[in-house]
Amino acid sequence: MTDGTAVDVADEQIVSNQIIRGIKTLRDHLDCSVHEALDVFVARYAVLRAERPGDFACGHDEYWTGFYS
Repeated sequence: MTDGTAVDVADEQIVSNQIIRGIKTLRDHLDCSVHEALDVFVARYAVLRAERPGDFACGHDEYWTGFYS
């Protein structure tokens, strides 16, 4: 996290596998629907997975285990 903005907080939640919290943070920040926030979350997840793979404690398949949308 760099300066504590909502986007930085969401990034750290994404990396930390806090899916629901990350979606809520994005939803509040963007003032959008849950569905739209989920789309943003998934897109940002892909970017972070590519840019910061070592920051994720688990692999892609394990990351999404138990999350159903």
